[in-house]
Amino acid sequence: MSDIGLPARRSAIYLLDQIMGEGKLMAEVIGAGALDRLEPGDRARAQRLATETMRGMERADRILQKHLSKYPPLTVRNALRIGTYELCQGEAAHGVVNAMVGIISKHKRYGHLKGLVNAVLRKVADKGPEQWPALRTPRLPKWLRGPLVEAWGPEAVLAMEAVQFAGAPLDLTPKGDAAAVADALGGTVLPTGSVRLTDPGQVSGLPGFTAGDWWVQDAAAAIPARVLDAQPGETVLDLCAAPGGKTMQLAASGATVRAVDISPGRMERVSQNLVRTGLAAEVEVADAFDVTGSYDAILLDAPCSATGTIRRHPDLPFAKDGSEFGALMDVQARMLDHALGLLKPGGRLVFCTCSLLPDEGEVQIDEALERHPGLTVDRSALDRAGIAPAWITQEGGLRLRPDMWADIGGMDGFYIACLRKS
Repeated sequence: MSDIGLPARRSAIYLLDQIMGEGKLMAEVIGAGALDRLEPGDRARAQRLATETMRGMERADRILQKHLSKYPPLTVRNALRIGTYELCQGEAAHGVVNAMVGIISKHKRYGHLKGLVNAVLRKVADKGPEQWPALRTPRLPKWLRGPLVEAWGPEAVLAMEAVQFAGAPLDLTPKGDAAAVADALGGTVLPTGSVRLTDPGQVSGLPGFTAGDWWVQDAAAAIPARVLDAQPGETVLDLCAAPGGKTMQLAASGATVRAVDISPGRMERVSQNLVRTGLAAEVEVADAFDVTGSYDAILLDAPCSATGTIRRHPDLPFAKDGSEFGALMDVQARMLDHALGLLKPGGRLVFCTCSLLPDEGEVQIDEALERHPGLTVDRSALDRAGIAPAWITQEGGLRLRPDMWADIGGMDGFYIACLRKS
């Protein structure tokens, strides 16, 4: 049997095993070297197979359960899931079935289940492609869906799930003229100034990448720096700066920027992107709680559940169960208090989280206002291009959700608020 497609499929199964069996995020697994030995094409294919299978996991499981009297071990089940996804997307049945049978047949523990894989996937190949589109849009796991329905209502959550299932286009933040970048890449300028591409291909091969004319950044993630509105000559602190999109936005403003993050690896990437784009910022690896100084403006992108990024990272609901989110919320509050202590009187601080949970956004600001007399929310900071009045919350923050701009690909979920220190 040919090895065509085997390395990518084998690695995709491994990614799912680590995410669903060990509770690791895909970025962690890949960062640990899971795909390092693959050729670039296979590396991209493995990641795509794992990602798209997770997006359609509910559909794959519903199709498979008709052909299984009991669930096989996780590795075998994940092979069946990936095979089902491929078959239902029109991949040639003989190639998919033979590949998955070959992979399982060589497994030290589960080789004896190759017959099961063969029989099940042949049945899926017969009816699966017509069943797949008739199934409902996959829903979020109950541990996450419940709180989101409570916060935003069932219709909004259904709309978010539809956007997440469709996946995410590629958004870019231009260093200069957005229209020129969009024209060069065949993209669209979004109302907030980001450039959106629907079929980008290899990012590093796009015009303007090497020249540093733009960087990859979801449109929602680009809004906090626009709200902070750093000015030339200001001293600005970017706390929890990696992966660096906001750092580059701040640096492009002409402000003096200090970017701090605790991750050496991620900050190395920030440094590389600053060099590529020709922008300058002081880059420092440190714990946010160890930072001292006094700043005109601070951007705090606090560690959070990342529940707003599921349209780009569908692994999160499968790797996590919400049990660690309470500790994150405590860190957010303490980090916000510390950052306020670094802010000059009259200065402004933008607090943001890529979360859909009000406890990581609206509630944090309400409680911070109670803890800090004289602290106010600057609603005027939200008067920026493309920001819809309906996005502004009761306390004066900005609530972004995946179902906003649903007709053009949605956006990440974010909460953003600008605070003023008296």
